[in-house]
Amino acid sequence: MPEKTVTLLTEPLPGTIIAPAYQYTEEQTAQLNSLREYSDNLLLPESDPYHPWELRWLRKPDTIPRYMRAAKWKIEDAKKRIRATLEWRREFKPDLIPPDEVKIESETGKIILTGFDNDGRPIIYMRPGRENTETGPRQLRHLVWWLERARDLMPPGQESLVIIVDYNSCTLRTNPSISVARKVLHILQQHYVETLGRALVVNLPTLLSFFYKGISPFLDPVTRDKMRFNPNLKELIPLSHLDADFGGDYHFKFESQAYWDQIVSACGIAPDGTRVRKPDEELEKAPLTPPLSEETASEDSGR
Repeated sequence: MPEKTVTLLTEPLPGTIIAPAYQYTEEQTAQLNSLREYSDNLLLPESDPYHPWELRWLRKPDTIPRYMRAAKWKIEDAKKRIRATLEWRREFKPDLIPPDEVKIESETGKIILTGFDNDGRPIIYMRPGRENTETGPRQLRHLVWWLERARDLMPPGQESLVIIVDYNSCTLRTNPSISVARKVLHILQQHYVETLGRALVVNLPTLLSFFYKGISPFLDPVTRDKMRFNPNLKELIPLSHLDADFGGDYHFKFESQAYWDQIVSACGIAPDGTRVRKPDEELEKAPLTPPLSEETASEDSGR
């Protein structure tokens, strides 16, 4: 029996070629600049405590391109989409969720972020059979927290992630309701556009096939095209990064506190949900807390 490890994988294999790689024409670059200018005009005033976080999100190199691609290069649609996400982020504040708010949701390992696929996408494992809490808003915030953490771990040039949904030991009781799934799909499809690289569903029992029939009308064609049922995971993920439960060589042993401490540290998340300052590290690997004015800093410290 191979020795198990509690160490999570936070970087793709050396030599991994990040894919897909996007190249833009002069016309597309002009459209990107136009959307960027429009978005800058929507920014909250600097006096608003959330302004630095909104600016940080808009300045990420993939934000504007993702929204243009999602809109199929129709500028007015892209403007509508990014405005809607800005409004959602101001209310939900996904980048400021304190770890302790959602920690209880992680205690059984129903969502685990570790490893990367062949293209350098971080992998989120979802195991509905490990559900440990009642349906409520915190479950949704927990999922969003993990989407943000996957973005923290994306290597430079990578803009998407992989979700593996494992239905092993899942029952009608532990499976999320269609109404909850609709909310998750709405957030993923509307506010994390072009973020889902692959959705891989494994061990789906016939008893739960109705679930996917129920949510099918709410799947946009792009998301549906990215879904695969019972694929050969060994063809998509390096064996050293694929959980042994699916035939890989990564014999990961989930220990709640050890895992939680590692992911919070790897992503540089402070107890209040802001970021820990780590000198001499790249912004993408350990994002710094955006500078606040003295006036807003005192307000933000109370989050």
